[in-house]
Amino acid sequence: MRTGKQIVRQAKKLFRLCLVKGRTDQERARKVVHTILAERRRGYLDVLHQFERLLRLDEERHIARIQCAIPSTPELESDVCHRIESRYGPGIATMFAHNPNLIGGMRIQVGSDVYDGSVLSALTVLKKTLGVVATNGTGRPN
Repeated sequence: MRTGKQIVRQAKKLFRLCLVKGRTDQERARKVVHTILAERRRGYLDVLHQFERLLRLDEERHIARIQCAIPSTPELESDVCHRIESRYGPGIATMFAHNPNLIGGMRIQVGSDVYDGSVLSALTVLKKTLGVVATNGTGRPN
């Protein structure tokens, strides 16, 4: 029986086989899945689960999710896209969404990177800071 480390190692190896110029080749990924399913070696479902996880994480690294407090304009979208591509390279898909709960500013997420310049985020940080100051760090009021 395979250990967790062996499963992760094999899934990473299979994932690397699917990369072409730093991007996942969907056809190669399909072939890998079909081969694993056809062979049905011990622990194949665990390997498939890890492989799927790596594919999902790679896909998320190539999508920028942008939330704006006000409806975005074409000029704003163009400027944000240009800045994201200058930071992460070409080929990043962008998805804009209007989120009035942010009050002001915007929130950008690319993979696990989050850039939050919203008023809501600043207010949340301020609330936490004032909560710590007001309790003097002991959990009891001054």
